[in-house]
Amino acid sequence: MPEAANSFSSQEGEEGLPLEEMAYRRLREALVTGAILPGDRLSIRAVAAAFSVSAMPVRTALRRLAAEQALDLLPSGTAVVPRLTRAGFTELSAIRARLEPLAVSLAAPHLGEGHWNTLAPLVAAHDAARAAGDAAAAQAADRDFLFGIYRAAQAPLLLGLIETLWLRRGPLFRSVRITVTAAGGLRHSHGAMLEALRGGKGDEAAELLRAEIEDATRAILATVRFEGDDTAAERLAWIGKSGRQR
Repeated sequence: MPEAANSFSSQEGEEGLPLEEMAYRRLREALVTGAILPGDRLSIRAVAAAFSVSAMPVRTALRRLAAEQALDLLPSGTAVVPRLTRAGFTELSAIRARLEPLAVSLAAPHLGEGHWNTLAPLVAAHDAARAAGDAAAAQAADRDFLFGIYRAAQAPLLLGLIETLWLRRGPLFRSVRITVTAAGGLRHSHGAMLEALRGGKGDEAAELLRAEIEDATRAILATVRFEGDDTAAERLAWIGKSGRQR
Protein backbone atom coordinates (compact mmCIF):
# COMPACT_ATOMS: atom_id res chain seq x y z
CA MET A 1 0.00 0.00 0.00
CA PRO A 2 1.38 3.44 -0.86
CA GLU A 3 2.24 5.87 1.89
CA ALA A 4 0.62 9.29 1.56
CA ALA A 5 2.53 12.20 3.06
CA ASN A 6 2.35 14.97 0.47
CA SER A 7 -1.43 15.30 0.05
CA PHE A 8 -2.07 17.83 2.79
CA SER A 9 -2.45 21.59 2.59
CA SER A 10 -2.95 24.30 5.16
CA GLN A 11 -6.53 25.42 5.80
CA GLU A 12 -8.13 28.77 6.52
CA GLY A 13 -8.58 29.59 10.17
CA GLU A 14 -5.64 27.53 11.42
CA GLU A 15 -3.96 30.44 13.18
CA GLY A 16 -3.90 29.88 16.93
CA LEU A 17 -5.23 26.32 16.77
CA PRO A 18 -3.63 23.61 18.92
CA LEU A 19 -1.34 21.46 16.81
CA GLU A 20 -3.50 18.36 17.20
CA GLU A 21 -6.55 20.29 15.92
CA MET A 22 -4.56 21.62 12.97
CA ALA A 23 -3.39 18.10 12.10
CA TYR A 24 -6.91 16.73 12.48
CA ARG A 25 -8.42 19.37 10.18
CA ARG A 26 -5.81 18.90 7.46
CA LEU A 27 -6.19 15.13 7.52
CA ARG A 28 -9.97 15.43 7.52
CA GLU A 29 -9.91 17.76 4.52
CA ALA A 30 -7.60 15.43 2.63
CA LEU A 31 -9.99 12.54 3.25
CA VAL A 32 -13.14 14.43 2.27
CA THR A 33 -11.64 15.73 -0.98
CA GLY A 34 -10.07 12.43 -2.01
CA ALA A 35 -6.53 13.81 -1.79
CA ILE A 36 -5.57 10.52 -0.16
CA LEU A 37 -6.79 7.22 -1.53
CA PRO A 38 -8.25 3.97 -0.26
CA GLY A 39 -5.39 1.77 0.91
CA ASP A 40 -2.98 4.66 1.55
CA ARG A 41 -0.89 4.33 4.73
CA LEU A 42 -0.46 7.35 6.99
CA SER A 43 2.47 6.77 9.30
CA ILE A 44 2.85 9.06 12.26
CA ARG A 45 6.42 9.94 11.23
CA ALA A 46 5.50 10.80 7.62
CA VAL A 47 2.48 12.92 8.54
CA ALA A 48 4.42 14.71 11.29
CA ALA A 49 7.15 15.56 8.78
CA ALA A 50 4.60 16.81 6.25
CA PHE A 51 3.03 19.07 8.89
CA SER A 52 6.35 20.08 10.51
CA VAL A 53 5.09 19.02 13.95
CA SER A 54 6.02 16.39 16.52
CA ALA A 55 4.51 12.93 16.61
CA MET A 56 2.09 13.55 19.51
CA PRO A 57 -0.44 15.85 17.75
CA VAL A 58 -0.45 13.58 14.70
CA ARG A 59 -1.05 10.50 16.84
CA THR A 60 -4.00 12.26 18.52
CA ALA A 61 -5.46 13.35 15.17
CA LEU A 62 -5.20 9.87 13.70
CA ARG A 63 -6.92 8.39 16.73
CA ARG A 64 -9.76 10.88 16.43
CA LEU A 65 -10.29 9.97 12.78
CA ALA A 66 -10.14 6.28 13.61
CA ALA A 67 -12.84 6.83 16.23
CA GLU A 68 -14.96 8.39 13.48
CA GLN A 69 -14.33 5.26 11.35
CA ALA A 70 -12.56 7.37 8.73
CA LEU A 71 -9.26 5.49 9.22
CA ASP A 72 -8.16 2.05 10.40
CA LEU A 73 -5.31 2.00 12.93
CA LEU A 74 -2.61 -0.67 12.86
CA PRO A 75 -0.86 -1.80 16.08
CA SER A 76 2.16 0.30 15.05
CA GLY A 77 0.04 3.46 15.11
CA THR A 78 0.09 3.80 11.33
CA ALA A 79 -3.35 4.55 9.90
CA VAL A 80 -4.75 3.05 6.71
CA VAL A 81 -7.48 4.62 4.59
CA PRO A 82 -10.26 2.00 4.43
CA ARG A 83 -11.26 0.44 1.12
CA LEU A 84 -15.03 0.56 0.74
CA THR A 85 -16.72 -2.63 -0.31
CA ARG A 86 -19.70 -2.54 -2.66
CA ALA A 87 -22.01 -3.38 0.25
CA GLY A 88 -20.39 -0.71 2.41
CA PHE A 89 -20.80 1.97 -0.25
CA THR A 90 -24.42 0.95 -0.80
CA GLU A 91 -25.13 1.23 2.93
CA LEU A 92 -23.34 4.58 3.20
CA SER A 93 -25.31 5.97 0.26
CA ALA A 94 -28.62 4.75 1.67
CA ILE A 95 -27.90 6.58 4.93
CA ARG A 96 -26.92 9.72 3.02
CA ALA A 97 -30.17 9.56 1.08
CA ARG A 98 -32.07 9.80 4.38
CA LEU A 99 -29.97 12.19 6.45
CA GLU A 100 -28.99 14.81 3.88
CA PRO A 101 -32.53 15.50 2.61
CA LEU A 102 -33.57 15.82 6.27
CA ALA A 103 -30.93 18.52 6.70
CA VAL A 104 -32.32 20.34 3.65
CA SER A 105 -35.86 20.23 5.06
CA LEU A 106 -34.67 21.54 8.44
CA ALA A 107 -32.60 24.29 6.81
CA ALA A 108 -35.38 25.62 4.58
CA PRO A 109 -37.05 27.94 7.16
CA HIS A 110 -33.69 29.48 8.07
CA LEU A 111 -32.48 30.36 4.58
CA GLY A 112 -32.56 33.95 3.37
CA GLU A 113 -31.05 36.49 1.01
CA GLY A 114 -27.55 36.09 2.37
CA HIS A 115 -27.67 32.37 1.66
CA TRP A 116 -28.99 32.89 -1.88
CA ASN A 117 -26.10 35.25 -2.61
CA THR A 118 -23.66 32.52 -1.58
CA LEU A 119 -25.39 29.47 -3.02
CA ALA A 120 -26.25 30.76 -6.50
CA PRO A 121 -22.60 31.40 -7.50
CA LEU A 122 -21.71 27.88 -6.33
CA VAL A 123 -24.25 26.40 -8.74
CA ALA A 124 -22.66 28.43 -11.55
CA ALA A 125 -19.15 27.42 -10.42
CA HIS A 126 -20.11 23.75 -10.47
CA ASP A 127 -21.52 24.00 -13.98
CA ALA A 128 -18.43 25.86 -15.22
CA ALA A 129 -16.11 23.27 -13.68
CA ARG A 130 -18.07 20.44 -15.30
CA ALA A 131 -17.91 22.16 -18.67
CA ALA A 132 -14.14 22.55 -18.27
CA GLY A 133 -13.68 18.91 -17.23
CA ASP A 134 -12.38 19.96 -13.80
CA ALA A 135 -13.81 17.27 -11.54
CA ALA A 136 -11.98 18.48 -8.42
CA ALA A 137 -13.42 21.99 -8.76
CA ALA A 138 -16.86 20.54 -9.47
CA GLN A 139 -16.64 18.46 -6.31
CA ALA A 140 -15.55 21.47 -4.25
CA ALA A 141 -18.47 23.56 -5.49
CA ASP A 142 -20.86 20.67 -4.86
CA ARG A 143 -19.66 20.25 -1.28
CA ASP A 144 -19.72 23.98 -0.51
CA PHE A 145 -23.27 24.26 -1.88
CA LEU A 146 -24.65 21.34 0.09
CA PHE A 147 -22.90 22.13 3.37
CA GLY A 148 -23.92 25.77 3.04
CA ILE A 149 -27.48 24.46 3.29
CA TYR A 150 -26.80 21.78 5.92
CA ARG A 151 -25.20 24.28 8.31
CA ALA A 152 -28.28 26.47 8.08
CA ALA A 153 -30.34 23.60 9.54
CA GLN A 154 -28.97 24.49 12.99
CA ALA A 155 -28.76 20.79 13.80
CA PRO A 156 -25.17 20.13 14.94
CA LEU A 157 -25.68 16.42 15.67
CA LEU A 158 -27.13 15.83 12.21
CA LEU A 159 -24.33 17.87 10.62
CA GLY A 160 -21.72 15.78 12.43
CA LEU A 161 -23.26 12.55 11.16
CA ILE A 162 -23.28 13.84 7.59
CA GLU A 163 -19.66 14.99 7.85
CA THR A 164 -18.67 11.51 9.02
CA LEU A 165 -20.38 9.95 6.00
CA TRP A 166 -18.47 12.30 3.69
CA LEU A 167 -15.23 11.32 5.41
CA ARG A 168 -15.91 7.70 4.46
CA ARG A 169 -16.85 8.44 0.85
CA GLY A 170 -14.18 11.07 0.09
CA PRO A 171 -11.25 8.73 -0.69
CA LEU A 172 -13.36 7.05 -3.36
CA PHE A 173 -13.63 10.31 -5.28
CA ARG A 174 -10.68 9.82 -7.63
CA SER A 175 -12.25 6.57 -8.81
CA VAL A 176 -15.37 8.43 -9.93
CA ARG A 177 -13.79 11.53 -11.48
CA ILE A 178 -14.31 10.30 -15.04
CA THR A 179 -17.92 9.50 -14.22
CA VAL A 180 -18.36 12.98 -12.73
CA THR A 181 -17.12 14.86 -15.78
CA ALA A 182 -18.20 12.57 -18.63
CA ALA A 183 -21.09 13.61 -20.83
CA GLY A 184 -24.17 12.07 -19.31
CA GLY A 185 -22.26 11.39 -16.09
CA LEU A 186 -23.25 12.38 -12.58
CA ARG A 187 -25.64 15.30 -12.80
CA HIS A 188 -26.83 17.50 -10.00
CA SER A 189 -30.13 19.23 -9.40
CA HIS A 190 -28.75 22.11 -7.38
CA GLY A 191 -30.30 24.78 -9.56
CA ALA A 192 -33.73 23.22 -9.10
CA MET A 193 -33.06 22.76 -5.38
CA LEU A 194 -32.15 26.42 -5.02
CA GLU A 195 -35.29 27.49 -6.87
CA ALA A 196 -37.44 25.26 -4.63
CA LEU A 197 -35.81 26.63 -1.48
CA ARG A 198 -36.30 30.21 -2.64
CA GLY A 199 -39.97 29.40 -3.04
CA GLY A 200 -40.22 27.98 0.46
CA LYS A 201 -40.57 24.40 -0.82
CA GLY A 202 -38.14 22.64 1.49
CA ASP A 203 -39.67 19.20 1.03
CA GLU A 204 -39.41 19.50 -2.75
CA ALA A 205 -35.74 20.47 -2.48
CA ALA A 206 -35.15 17.54 -0.13
CA GLU A 207 -36.73 15.13 -2.58
CA LEU A 208 -34.56 16.47 -5.41
CA LEU A 209 -31.45 15.79 -3.34
CA ARG A 210 -32.61 12.30 -2.39
CA ALA A 211 -33.11 11.44 -6.07
CA GLU A 212 -29.70 12.93 -6.91
CA ILE A 213 -27.92 10.81 -4.30
CA GLU A 214 -29.70 7.64 -5.41
CA ASP A 215 -28.99 8.32 -9.11
CA ALA A 216 -25.30 8.94 -8.34
CA THR A 217 -25.15 5.75 -6.29
CA ARG A 218 -26.48 3.67 -9.18
CA ALA A 219 -24.00 5.26 -11.61
CA ILE A 220 -21.03 4.67 -9.31
CA LEU A 221 -22.02 1.08 -8.57
CA ALA A 222 -22.19 0.45 -12.31
CA THR A 223 -18.76 1.92 -13.13
CA VAL A 224 -16.43 1.55 -10.12
CA ARG A 225 -14.66 -1.58 -8.89
CA PHE A 226 -14.81 -2.03 -5.14
CA GLU A 227 -12.79 -3.97 -2.61
CA GLY A 228 -13.96 -7.57 -2.73
CA ASP A 229 -15.31 -7.44 -6.27
CA ASP A 230 -14.49 -10.53 -8.32
CA THR A 231 -11.22 -10.53 -10.25
CA ALA A 232 -10.77 -10.56 -14.01
CA ALA A 233 -9.73 -14.21 -13.83
CA GLU A 234 -12.88 -15.08 -11.92
CA ARG A 235 -15.04 -13.27 -14.44
CA LEU A 236 -13.33 -15.08 -17.35
CA ALA A 237 -13.84 -18.41 -15.60
CA TRP A 238 -17.51 -17.62 -15.17
CA ILE A 239 -17.81 -16.64 -18.84
CA GLY A 240 -16.13 -19.89 -19.89
CA LYS A 241 -18.39 -21.95 -17.67
CA SER A 242 -21.45 -20.12 -18.94
CA GLY A 243 -20.42 -20.77 -22.54
CA ARG A 244 -19.95 -24.51 -21.96
CA GLN A 245 -23.44 -24.77 -20.50
CA ARG A 246 -25.12 -23.40 -23.62
